Amino acid sequence: MPAPLYLPAARNRGTASDSFKTAGPPGSYGEDMKPQLDMIGLVAADLAASLAFYRRLGLDIPAGAENEPHVDLTLPGGVRISWDTAKLISEIDPRWTPPAGGHRIALAFLCESPAAVDETYRHMVEGGYAGHQEPWDAFWGQRYATLRDPDGNGVDLFAPLS
Repeated sequence: MPAPLYLPAARNRGTASDSFKTAGPPGSYGEDMKPQLDMIGLVAADLAASLAFYRRLGLDIPAGAENEPHVDLTLPGGVRISWDTAKLISEIDPRWTPPAGGHRIALAFLCESPAAVDETYRHMVEGGYAGHQEPWDAFWGQRYATLRDPDGNGVDLFAPLS
């Protein structure tokens, strides 16, 4: 297995919840409180397949999480990523329909080095996942590559070139 993405294990422990409810940030909302990004939510057509992809990418998603309708994981820096089954989202919002015509979100993961971008991309593609753009040196000074997760979302890998 290649060196994982730059995701320190101690801050990369997730939990599977038995509810779709997710606690918000501490404190109460008032005139002085501004919203802050706390969580990025993904809807998965096949939760087990989606979690397997992100586990292979290096996220420490707990075993058995695929048996829950909602899973969330705290990433380094404190932002959370969550997955909900399409069934759960349909129950919460009966008017919801899956997006069509391309992905609606892309996630970008910082790797330890340009070589780690190449290695992680190769590891994922060899694992049967879809590579979208092979690694290249981008004009903005990063080694960059793009994968597709099982739901078609863009998953970018990058590292500074110097």
